Amino acid sequence: MSECTHDCSTCGEACASRQPEDMHEKPHELSKIGKVIAVVSGKGGVGKSLVTALTAVSVKRTGHTVGVLDADITGPSIPKMFGITGQAEADNQGIYPRQSKLGTDVMSVNLLLENPSDPVIWRGPVIAGAVKQFWTDVIWGDDDYLFVDMPPGTGDVPLTVFQSIPVDGILIVTTPQELVSMIVEKAVKMAETMNIPILGLIENMSYAVCPDCGKKINVFGESNIEEIATTHHLPVLGKIPMNPKLAGACDAGLVELFEGDWLEPAVDAILKLGEVSVQ
Repeated sequence: MSECTHDCSTCGEACASRQPEDMHEKPHELSKIGKVIAVVSGKGGVGKSLVTALTAVSVKRTGHTVGVLDADITGPSIPKMFGITGQAEADNQGIYPRQSKLGTDVMSVNLLLENPSDPVIWRGPVIAGAVKQFWTDVIWGDDDYLFVDMPPGTGDVPLTVFQSIPVDGILIVTTPQELVSMIVEKAVKMAETMNIPILGLIENMSYAVCPDCGKKINVFGESNIEEIATTHHLPVLGKIPMNPKLAGACDAGLVELFEGDWLEPAVDAILKLGEVSVQ
């Protein structure tokens, strides 16, 4: 082996002192983003987009500026939840996110399509490239927290997000079903492999409340989220019930008006990431 010059860029040796290559992309030069929080799930259908929206709204209510990057390109639902219609605007500087009525910045592929109901029939690399552009080409402005609504699974697009965007922490969304423990483990292992801190678990569709007696009903059976959390040494940061009013608010584009304190532990964990820094 030749003598070390301490210049890893021209060296192919896998020595102990070699520094891993930083593949993170820089955000748009006019963006000033504090912390980036990714909301993930090992499978689809667990309500990840709902959790993303509710968490973003809850953090905004603490007085911080918030943005939501909808990385679920083939299943975008964030604009509808926030009541945002029309197309995003762009100029020679970049693309501008649309704002909700209460000031949440949102970027989604649905804001770039002529018809929001048109399907996005793209291959994985093209989808991954679009997500990356939502980080590099969108002028987010001054957002203390940027939430990334991730696509489900552990495939190409999640990998691109974790490699391209400097994520400060992730929230893993689950439901109270036995098979979820295996799915959660996949998401946990991916985060650990990518060296991304896991803030904790959030259980969606955790229970329903009887409108007559107020009793909690475990629609999907007894929850095992506490056991899963203990196994992976993670905290449980919220349990969201099945709530018709909440579903109706999302359908009507009024998610910012929801009432509920289910995510207070998640908000505390996000705010404890430290004083907001600028990327």
